[in-house]
Amino acid sequence: MDLDKPPAPQPPEGCLVVALRLPVRIVVLVLVVPVRLAWDALVAAGRFLHATVLRPLGRALRRTGRALFVWPFVALWRWVLVPVGTALRWLGHVLVVAPLGWLHARLLTPLGHALRRAARRVVTHLLAPVGRGLAWLARGAGALLAAVGLGVFTGAAWLVRYLLVVPARWLHVHVLRPVGRALLWVAGALVAGAGAVLGWTARVVSLLRPVGRALLWVAGALVAGAGTVLCWTARVVFVLPVLALWRWVLAPVGRVLAVVAREVADALGHAWRVAGHLSRVVGRALGALFRWIFVEPARWVYRAVLTPVGHVVRDVVLRPAARAAREVGRVARLTLAAARETLRETRRDVRRALFGEPRRPATVDRREPPARDPRTLGSRTTVLTKD
Repeated sequence: MDLDKPPAPQPPEGCLVVALRLPVRIVVLVLVVPVRLAWDALVAAGRFLHATVLRPLGRALRRTGRALFVWPFVALWRWVLVPVGTALRWLGHVLVVAPLGWLHARLLTPLGHALRRAARRVVTHLLAPVGRGLAWLARGAGALLAAVGLGVFTGAAWLVRYLLVVPARWLHVHVLRPVGRALLWVAGALVAGAGAVLGWTARVVSLLRPVGRALLWVAGALVAGAGTVLCWTARVVFVLPVLALWRWVLAPVGRVLAVVAREVADALGHAWRVAGHLSRVVGRALGALFRWIFVEPARWVYRAVLTPVGHVVRDVVLRPAARAAREVGRVARLTLAAARETLRETRRDVRRALFGEPRRPATVDRREPPARDPRTLGSRTTVLTKD
C-alpha cells in the first residue's frame, strides 16, 4: 500500500542553508510573536464584541425592521388587498364574464351559425355556378389565344430564317472564311519570324550565362565573409560578456536569494504556528486567572451571600412593604372618593341656599294639533299659525 511506503528522500541541504536557518528562525520568531499575540487579542475582542453587542443589535434591528416594514405590508396584503382583490374578481365575474358568456352562448353563437348557413347557401347556389361559367369562358379564351400565338410564332420564324439566317450563312461561306484563312497565314508567318529571333536571343544568353554565375559567386562570397565577421564581432562584444555575467554573477546570486527567501518563508510559517501555540497558552492562562480572581469569587458571593440576603429582603421587607403600599393606596383612593362626594354635596347645598332650587324646563308637546283644515300645498299659512 501507499501508506506503508517510506517517505521520499529529500535532497541534501548545503552548508549555507544550515547556517541561515537557525538565525533566521530566531529573528522571525522574535518579530512574529508580538504580532500573533496582538492578532489573537483582536480576534478575541472581535468575537466578544460580536457575541455581546453586534449580534443583539442585529437582532433588534431585524425585529424593528420587520415590525416597521414587513408586518404592515403583510397586514395590508392579508387584510386589505386580498379581500379587495377577491371582491373585484367576483364583481368582474358577475359584471363582465357572466354577461359576456351569456351573450356569446345566447346571441353570438346562434347568429354565427345562421351566418355560416347563409354563406354556404350563397356559395352553393350563386357563386359556384358563376365561377364555373367564368372558368369555361377562360378556357375558351385560352385556346383562342394559343392558336393566334402559334400562327404569329410560325410567321416570325419564317421571316427570321429568310431575312437573317440565310444571308448570314452566305456571308460566312463566301466572305468571312477566305478572309480568316488569309489572316491565319499572315499570323503564322509572323510567329515563325518571332520564334527565329527568340532562338538567336537564347543562344546569346547561353553564351553569357557562365559570366553571370561567376559574378554571383563572387558577390555571395563577399556577403558571406562580411556576415561571418559581423557575427563573430557581435558574439565577442555582446554575447560572451552577457553569458559570463549570467553564469558567474546573476545565477549564483539568484540561487542564494532563492535559498534565503525559502528559509525566510519557512521561518515565518514555523514562527506563526509557534506564536499561535504561545498565544493560546497565554490566553488560557489569562482566562483562568481572570476566572479565579473575578468570576469564581463573584459567583460564590452571588450564590452564598447575595441570593440568601435577597430572599430575606424579599420575604421580610419587600413583600410586606408592597402589601402595605397596596393597602395605603386603597385607603387613599377611598378617602379621595369620599372627599370628592362630600365636596359635590357641599357645593350643591351652597348653590341651593344662595340661588334656590333650579328651575325645571317646561315640557312642550311638539306634535301637530288636530284641525279641520290641515295644511295644503296651495295655502300660505301653516296649521300652527292659522286661526
